[in-house]
Amino acid sequence: MKKTAIIPLRKDSKGIPGKNKKKMLGRPLFSWVLTEAIFSNLDEVVVFTNDTEIVAYVEREYHWTPKVKAMLRSEDNANDTASTESTMLEFSEKINNDYAILCLLQATSPLTLATDINAALDKISIEQYDAALTVVKTHRFTWNADGTAQNYNVFNRPRRQDFEGLLIENGAVYCTTKEGFLKSKNRVSGTIGLVEMPEEALMEIDSLSDWTIIENLLIERQKKSKSNQRIQYLVLDVDGVFTDGGIYYNEGGEFAKKFDMRDGMGLEILRQHNVEVVALTSENSKLVEQRMKKLQIANAFFGVKDKYSFLKHFLADKNTGFEAVAYVGDDVNDLANMCSSGWSFAPANATDSVKVHADILLNHNSADGAIREVCEWILKYNRRF
Repeated sequence: MKKTAIIPLRKDSKGIPGKNKKKMLGRPLFSWVLTEAIFSNLDEVVVFTNDTEIVAYVEREYHWTPKVKAMLRSEDNANDTASTESTMLEFSEKINNDYAILCLLQATSPLTLATDINAALDKISIEQYDAALTVVKTHRFTWNADGTAQNYNVFNRPRRQDFEGLLIENGAVYCTTKEGFLKSKNRVSGTIGLVEMPEEALMEIDSLSDWTIIENLLIERQKKSKSNQRIQYLVLDVDGVFTDGGIYYNEGGEFAKKFDMRDGMGLEILRQHNVEVVALTSENSKLVEQRMKKLQIANAFFGVKDKYSFLKHFLADKNTGFEAVAYVGDDVNDLANMCSSGWSFAPANATDSVKVHADILLNHNSADGAIREVCEWILKYNRRF
């Protein structure tokens, strides 16, 4: 039973320009639901967009999984008046209806988790519903425009704990059988199962203030999922962590970066105590490659823009999770990993937005003993295990 998901993205957005590509916690908005889809029970995830920049990004960043692809949608189905259903029909035709279950995922619902997607899929594959969608239970009292109450008796106001509340569609996940979709041409039809998500998942991103609220909810969610154990992996950003963040250029291009020799000795000692070192950078630099070889860091990954998704994949391959990681970062593209890892560190000269979310603010600057300080901290910390 092939389970295929579509994530429809439009190039233009009226409310927040470039919304789908705008960075939320250092990552493009659409990458949050895409990552959860990758690690769900879906067989295939297609980003369906008219934005060639997004197509190139998906092809470059998610090469490590055969599950993800990007496809161009027509401009006719990417304007303000086009319906989501018309986009789904176009997509279905493009892939010759090659699926048993079609899942619609919305990029504007970054709080969606793989467990929510799996629950919706199970409604069809296990519980035999024709379709499923996600909802949120709210205990709000609702009213009609004529001043009459919709869902309670104003003369017998129930207490919150006695009030069943309302289930409201939150627009995050929709699943349908192929037969149901092709017959109804609608995202859900027939017998419909409901999957309940937390109340905060009802938030929609229509303004910059909504954006800030949801970003803070993501930060808190990631931090709450943290747990501690023996540190097995030290994951390091490069520019601003290994280096001082400066790049020296001449007419031939990049020619010098500053590293701290004491950091190299600290990493060598750490490896002797069975802590694996990983370097993860969004840049491609021959100078950095040479330094990583000198330091004998085999797990050095270059040109990685979506660090969170890649690290999650790396850890899954190692049969472990973020709880085994100490992460050192200095800028916003490190935030998702810092908020998720068992322990996070920021050099003394990191950006303020990163410092506020680091578990430990280091006394040393990058390229001036920061990594060595982390190594010594980890050695002391791991002794208790």
